[in-house]
Amino acid sequence: MMRSTWVWRLCVTARSPAEQNRALMSATQINTPAAGIADANRRQEETDERIFGAAFDGHVIRRFIGYMRPYRAGLMLAAVCVVLFTASQLMIPLVIRAAIDKALVPGIMDAGLLTTIALAFAAIISVNALASLGQEIIVGKTGERILFDLRRAMYAHLQRLSMSFMDQTEVGRLMSRLQGDVGALQEFLDTLVTTLGDVLLLIGIVTVLLMLNVKLAMLTLSVVLILLIVRMIWLPRARKAFVRARQTSSIVNGALAENINGVRTVQEMTREKVNFVRFEKKAHDYLNATRRAAKFSTAMAPIVDTLTGAALGIVVYVGGTMVLDNTLELGVMVAFIFYVQRFFDPIRSLTTQYSVMQRAMASGQRIFEVLDVPVEVVDKPAAIELGHIDATIDATIEFRNVTFGYYPGQPVLKNISFTVKPGEVVALVGPTGSGKTSTTSLIHRFYDVWEGEVRVGGHDVRDVTQHSLGRHVGMVLQEPFLFTDTIFENIRYCSEHATREDVMNAAQVVGAHEFIMRLPQGYDTRLEQRGGNLSLGQRQLLSFARAIVANTDILILDEATASIDSYTERAIQTALVRLLQGRTGVVIAHRLATVRKADRIIVLQDGRIVESGAHHELLRGRGLYHRLYSMNYASFDDIPEDLIRAAVAQTST
Repeated sequence: MMRSTWVWRLCVTARSPAEQNRALMSATQINTPAAGIADANRRQEETDERIFGAAFDGHVIRRFIGYMRPYRAGLMLAAVCVVLFTASQLMIPLVIRAAIDKALVPGIMDAGLLTTIALAFAAIISVNALASLGQEIIVGKTGERILFDLRRAMYAHLQRLSMSFMDQTEVGRLMSRLQGDVGALQEFLDTLVTTLGDVLLLIGIVTVLLMLNVKLAMLTLSVVLILLIVRMIWLPRARKAFVRARQTSSIVNGALAENINGVRTVQEMTREKVNFVRFEKKAHDYLNATRRAAKFSTAMAPIVDTLTGAALGIVVYVGGTMVLDNTLELGVMVAFIFYVQRFFDPIRSLTTQYSVMQRAMASGQRIFEVLDVPVEVVDKPAAIELGHIDATIDATIEFRNVTFGYYPGQPVLKNISFTVKPGEVVALVGPTGSGKTSTTSLIHRFYDVWEGEVRVGGHDVRDVTQHSLGRHVGMVLQEPFLFTDTIFENIRYCSEHATREDVMNAAQVVGAHEFIMRLPQGYDTRLEQRGGNLSLGQRQLLSFARAIVANTDILILDEATASIDSYTERAIQTALVRLLQGRTGVVIAHRLATVRKADRIIVLQDGRIVESGAHHELLRGRGLYHRLYSMNYASFDDIPEDLIRAAVAQTST
């Protein structure tokens, strides 16, 4: 089964970090300078109130119905169960009324009719129970299927999204939407069915009361007007309280996640007390906000109970008077009492469901925001396959007048042109921000160029499928990403058919076999999150072994040895030579020992190529490379920025 391109790219490495810090720009985030913080906060609160304050959002409902459509047969059956359940509830007081007025009238006492009514009562109770059970089972199963479809749709869409979106989006935010927000829609589906039953019950009770006695019904329902007035006063204040509670909850969760993820830095800087004080203040704000929201949430219950008592008082007094005057049957009055008691239950239920609907609408809006993010890098309808599975290609890389950037009007690469021949190893060097990582990202088509062409194997990368391109281009980055699985499965991540022998051979090539065998279970040792039970150097060696098993025609090394100590680097230099043998290689390396061994070195400055040639040729040229090299630093990363700027200035003059 074919994996998506984004998953395959993780076979060799995780995505590289963005060259620029970019904050997520979404409907719920505003990026402003410090001078506009107050205004931004105000707009943020307005946005939050719009998102969290709406108990009904037509757009969300329509989108959610789209996912419900495949299960409409089951949902229709659930609706039938709701109708039967509601009808049986409406019938119970009428059966009691018939028993009182027809079978238990003094002087008549019809035992046969009473037995018939009792059997009818039993049948109605049975229908009520079966309808309730059917409703719960159908809605439960259907809801799980719909949520499964939503999670699958979100996951599939996230796999296809371009790196430009992934660079700008917090992983925690996406996880919250994929898990928490989708789960909140389960409450919405349950609430939707419950609301349907409550509305039908209200309509049915009002209809039956008017049919039984219009005068008593109008007097009894007059208390509803008081409830509507109270609700008009309560709703705006309750909405603000609910929004504030959710805002403070988000702040607390954000602070908690940040300090847990950065616990090493917190302890290193002895910031525990300071952070605790700050967190305590945010927690107190959250406590106060939730208390206020709880007050509004519980305020309606005693009001509804009081109005229920008032309505019952009207029925007992007015209805009792009418019974004494022989203008109303006793059974009708008893039925009124049952209906009035039942009338305010759905009102109370609808009141408590308001906050559930708010959460569901907010969650639905956030989910569909992700699903609506456009995929920027897509295959053309007539895209071709680059080579065939397990076949090699003409591993030529060519940049033709390429201009590219992350923001409009701010190009990172400016009219770049160069060619890497098959089997050639080219090193990209230059100061931070010169465009080295952007260059390698374009080879893998993580982004599309603004102008020009990037060609791999003689084809524009935009004319080939991303999946086939990923089969022939591998990457090893500075930060190796290992999954919570065994070492064996991590090394053969992109090659499910690789044997244990293949994995062990790859580990031996890069010098990882010895330390693996010293682990408790060897290759079956299970790694912790992101390989936390290994050193950084060991994790990097595993990523090298993974690249060997991937067996791609083109290999990109983006500062792959920057995080490895000098001893480990020397140990794998020979392995790198063997790894790159017969492959086209593009290497970003700041360490001079790595750069010197490249067939050719391309020097980038401010998004342009300023020099190109072998190590000895660039030294003779006495340009930027010569000036940086002559500073006798072991790594370009070690050179202070002021010295780099001075070298650039001298070269330009």
